[in-house]
Amino acid sequence: MSAVESLLSASQVPSQSFEIRPFDGGLGAEIIGLDLSRPLNPQDFARVHGAHLEHKVVAFRDQRITPEQHIAFSRRFGALQIHVLKQFLLAGHPEIFVISNIVENGKPIGLGDAGKFWHSDLSYKELPSLGAMLYAQQLPAEGGDTLFADQQYAYETLPEALRKAIEGRRAVHSYTARYADEVFEGIQRPTLTQAQLEEVKAVVHPVVRTHPETGRKGLFVNENFTTHILDIPEEESRQILAELFAHSARPEFVYRHRWQPNDLLFWDNRSVIHLATGCPNHLPRRMHRTTIQGDAPF
Repeated sequence: MSAVESLLSASQVPSQSFEIRPFDGGLGAEIIGLDLSRPLNPQDFARVHGAHLEHKVVAFRDQRITPEQHIAFSRRFGALQIHVLKQFLLAGHPEIFVISNIVENGKPIGLGDAGKFWHSDLSYKELPSLGAMLYAQQLPAEGGDTLFADQQYAYETLPEALRKAIEGRRAVHSYTARYADEVFEGIQRPTLTQAQLEEVKAVVHPVVRTHPETGRKGLFVNENFTTHILDIPEEESRQILAELFAHSARPEFVYRHRWQPNDLLFWDNRSVIHLATGCPNHLPRRMHRTTIQGDAPF
C-alpha cells in the first residue's frame, strides 16, 4: 500500500466516541472510551496529540492491547528508542522495556527499581525521549504509584535570583550518575558491560529547554541523571542544582497516578519529570514501556 493509499485508508476509519477529563490540580487527564486496539483516524489522533501537549500526562483507561498494538500506537508519535539494558527487553519486541520486580528461575524479568529518583526518561541521550507509554500488565495490591512534576510550572515560579543564575547555562547528564544507588531494598542493578557503557556516554543539554511543539520553557535537569552545570565552580553548581531539584518537585507541581488495571499512561518527557514510589517486593508488579525519541533540547 502506498503512502497516499495509507492516508486515505486512515481517513476512512470511523471516529470513536471518547472523553478527555482533566485531573484536579492542573496536571494530567484521563481519556475515557477510546479503544487503542482499533485503528485511530487522523481526527481522533489529533485530539489525543492535543491532549498530550495540553495536559502533559494522559491516562488511557481500560486498554486491552497486544505488544504489536502498543508499539504501533507509540510509533505514531515518532521513532522508538531501545533501552540499554537489553536483558529486560520483551522477547520478540525489543521496543518494549519490561519494568518488574518479578523473579523467574532466579533471574529478574525486568528492571525492578526503574524510576527510583526524579528524572526525565533518557535525558542522558543526545536525543532524549519525547515521551513514554507505560502499560500496566500486573499491579501490586498496594503501592506502585507514579508521581509526575510539571517542569514548565516549576520554571515559571522560580525565584528571580535562581532564574538569573541558570540563564543560558548548560548541564551534563549521565546514565551512570546514580545507577548503583540502592533505594528499593533488596534490588540491585546489573553491572553494565563496556558495550553498554559506550551507549550511554555523558551528554550536555540546556538547563532550561524550550518545548519544540508549544514553545513553553521548562526546567531540564533532574536528580537522577544531571551531574553538574558547566562553566561555574563545582560548589556553586552543586548548590544551584540542589535548589533546582528541591523546587522542581514542590507538592503544588505534582500529580500522583494511582494505577488502575489496564491503564496505558503517556507522559511528555519534555515538560515533566517523574518518580516511582515503589511497592513491597513480595507483591508482583509488571509494566511494559515504549519510549519515543524526541529532538535535541534547545
